[in-house]
Amino acid sequence: MKKSPILSILAAVALCVLMASCANKSGNVYDITAYGAAGDGTTDDAAAIQKAIDECSAAGGGTVLVPAGKTFLCGPFKLASYVNLHLEPNSVLLANPDESIYNESAFGDNRGEGMMWISGKDISNISITGTGAIDGNGVAFMGAELEDSYELKPVTDFDPRPHVLTLVNVEKANIRDVTVRNSAYWTIHLVGCYDVAISDISLLNNLKIRNGDGIDVDHSRKVRISGCFIESGDDCICLKNRREFEQYGPCRDIVVSNCVMTSRSCAVKIGSENMDSIDHVLFTNCIIKESNRGIGIQNRDEGTVTDVVFSNMQVDCRLFSDVWWGKSEPIYITSYPRAVGNHKDAGWRFPKGAVKGACGEVSRITFSNIFCRSENGVFVGGDEAGKIRDITFDRVRIDFDQRSPYEGGVYDRRPCEGEGFVNAPAYGFYIDCASDITIDRCSFDTARFPKDKFGGDYKFLNSENVRVI
Repeated sequence: MKKSPILSILAAVALCVLMASCANKSGNVYDITAYGAAGDGTTDDAAAIQKAIDECSAAGGGTVLVPAGKTFLCGPFKLASYVNLHLEPNSVLLANPDESIYNESAFGDNRGEGMMWISGKDISNISITGTGAIDGNGVAFMGAELEDSYELKPVTDFDPRPHVLTLVNVEKANIRDVTVRNSAYWTIHLVGCYDVAISDISLLNNLKIRNGDGIDVDHSRKVRISGCFIESGDDCICLKNRREFEQYGPCRDIVVSNCVMTSRSCAVKIGSENMDSIDHVLFTNCIIKESNRGIGIQNRDEGTVTDVVFSNMQVDCRLFSDVWWGKSEPIYITSYPRAVGNHKDAGWRFPKGAVKGACGEVSRITFSNIFCRSENGVFVGGDEAGKIRDITFDRVRIDFDQRSPYEGGVYDRRPCEGEGFVNAPAYGFYIDCASDITIDRCSFDTARFPKDKFGGDYKFLNSENVRVI
């Protein structure tokens, strides 16, 4: 009997629908729209995204697909083991601006420094890939826009601003190619993680948003960051050991290479929170542009910073307003006790029961082949002799160039006990209370800098064994 052409067409259509459904929910690809995500930019799609992630992980792993051309508004959701969250071109995950839905702290029992949006804890083998965007909707959580920043809304012991991505105790993670932007607080925070690669991402925060760190590597090991473009109001890349996560041990074996960064604070920073040790770190082949401070080691707790190399870098700094910490220091190495504060998170700054802090050693630090353009010079300072030692500056060049309307003539030591600022003209190197310092083949150009604002090539105070070669 001859089959009807209409029945044949209907059968083919049914088969296509079935195959499309299978493609959406099986074959290790889980399209979030197959789980109910609307992608209209107004419906909260977090539940659908979470369902796709959970089903993917439970099935043994695969790809959770965020399809192209749509904006998926969503509240908090959690990643799971063996899941690749893949954002197709022109897709967006957008943080829901409703502050009331963010209630899981990014810092455990300390609820004063933001909540989590996208997170993962105690998982392994995860990735975030694709050329779509993860958008923190940062301005929606801000107060009024000012000339140099946004006002922060008043908070007490609870700050609802969401961090974009928080990974805690994750082993083997890969973040690649995506654009992460507009964070309201920290952007990518690695806590107690092991074996993480972040490569070729664009991290583009609003430069007026305070606390908008780029990548924070916290108590983590074997981390590689390469080929990234980062703009952030606060630090672009920061290594630290927060007290809230002391159980995860030291931060070590970190490599950062081939990145381009801009910050209103410090583009590359180690500290200030460091209650353990930060060691075996390499920053190489990076460019810092239009930043308030270039490279900073800011030790303010009892932990130590040792065996760190900065090599083959270009550092471009200028002064910004006093809203931002830093005074255009291209290189900044300090160890001072943390100031006793009364702000919302003061109870988390010192060891339990302590009312006063201490600061640890900073030693075996090398700067090699660093070209700087700045409105200030290198600052090295500590609270007591021997705390900062074995520092080598090899072929560091500073071209002094006044480009901002700000007066200058000051170094910024905050946060620290006592006076936070050192009033002094710009020197090539200002070194106070340090020992075993080698300055080898370093040079300065002051042709584009006011003569009355330059104090000279070197200023050494309370320091021992400083060699200029």
